[in-house]
Amino acid sequence: MTTKFKWLRLVAMMCLLAIVAAACAAEDDAGDEATDDEPTEAMEEEEPTEAMEEEEPTEAMEEEEPTEAMEEGTEEEAASGGDGEALSMAYVLPETGQLAFLGPPIISGFQLAVQEINEAGGVNGTEVVQDGGDEGDGDGTIANQTVDRLLADDVDIIMGAASSGISLTIIDKITGAGVVQCSPSNTSPTFTTYDDGGLYFRAAPTDALQGPVLAEQIVAAGGTNVAVLARADDYGQGLLDATEAALENAGATIAVATTYDPQAQSFDAEVQQVVDAGADAVAVISFDEGARILSTMIERGVGPADIIVFGADGIASGDTPELVDPDNPGVLEGMMTTSPTPASDEDFNSALNEFNPDLEDTLFAAEGYDCAIAAALAAQAGGENSSQAIADNMIAVTGEGTKCTSYSECLELLEAGEDIDYDGPSGPMDFTEAGEPSQGTYAVSMFTADGELEQVETVQSSL
Repeated sequence: MTTKFKWLRLVAMMCLLAIVAAACAAEDDAGDEATDDEPTEAMEEEEPTEAMEEEEPTEAMEEEEPTEAMEEGTEEEAASGGDGEALSMAYVLPETGQLAFLGPPIISGFQLAVQEINEAGGVNGTEVVQDGGDEGDGDGTIANQTVDRLLADDVDIIMGAASSGISLTIIDKITGAGVVQCSPSNTSPTFTTYDDGGLYFRAAPTDALQGPVLAEQIVAAGGTNVAVLARADDYGQGLLDATEAALENAGATIAVATTYDPQAQSFDAEVQQVVDAGADAVAVISFDEGARILSTMIERGVGPADIIVFGADGIASGDTPELVDPDNPGVLEGMMTTSPTPASDEDFNSALNEFNPDLEDTLFAAEGYDCAIAAALAAQAGGENSSQAIADNMIAVTGEGTKCTSYSECLELLEAGEDIDYDGPSGPMDFTEAGEPSQGTYAVSMFTADGELEQVETVQSSL
């Protein structure tokens, strides 16, 4: 018992005895009994009895030693995510801007994944909560505003951005806050060696893999004197470099290899370089501004009806012909494209179509789905709903272990104490130490006379 508690107990007892003594004095016939109730010398000294000591808080109680029940509660809390908080997933993806056509499929893939995760019981015993916002384009102003809001809400992982250039404007803010970032569609080689503290991942393969595929297809189509026009950003420059190197290795001549300002009012000068160089093939590495480049190429006699024309994933969309000429759906007939494509997964395609029947494009939807599933499995493997748990286990759950292809299947294995190797609808992820797929599957497609983009074949590429 502390000195403070002794003093308070003594004061209280003396006050009580004073009241009792006064009452007894008023009753003459109870004098003897009152005498028996007067405090003895031992009571005045207030020596604690064994019972009194048991009633007072002991030093052990003040230090709040956990009881067995308290320890069980702590274990239950840890099993549900360490701090008991739900895993919070969010996205920064294009709802407006040049890549707005990528927003619906990727967002749908992400939301489908969250739905399936929660239907399977969530992560570490709690349901995933989700949020998201626009990445826009340009200088990344919109994306940064969205990231600021999401970080203020203490999210555990941010999926996006879709554009490599936009991701470079937000990656330091996200990873610097200790939050995981996973992009479904960043392909710039820059991210392979970027100093991200082990917090950046991507489900799309690097353009170091797509460049050789694009070059191989151009040469196979008969291109010998090739022009490459690429937007002047990290995506464009990275794919241009990889394609140019692969073309030279394949024995083709580089007629033109140049970048352009995607905000330019005219692309006459760049197209004129193609004409002047006598190129027999052109690769256009762009976003939707590529429609204006293609329109100018057609006007100058170097369009798909005249020479070999290829586009990369930024314009591999059924919307592109209408952007070139709304009155002529067959304006790009014969033009080819290359783009990362998921492995054939009819179950996923059916589930995605049921989730969002209005989807027109599915580009990078599977990668968006896999970013979310892999992150949830990583948190589950780490036993904690946190960014650090995701970062520590993301590579492990996509690599060596027992193969599994759905969240519920993988969850069952993890709960049984097994290591897992998650393969999703985008294909085997097999993340490298850089946090990216070690191989890629690419669709080679062609625009038809009806303005449709039809897949011709798929090609594998690996590091």
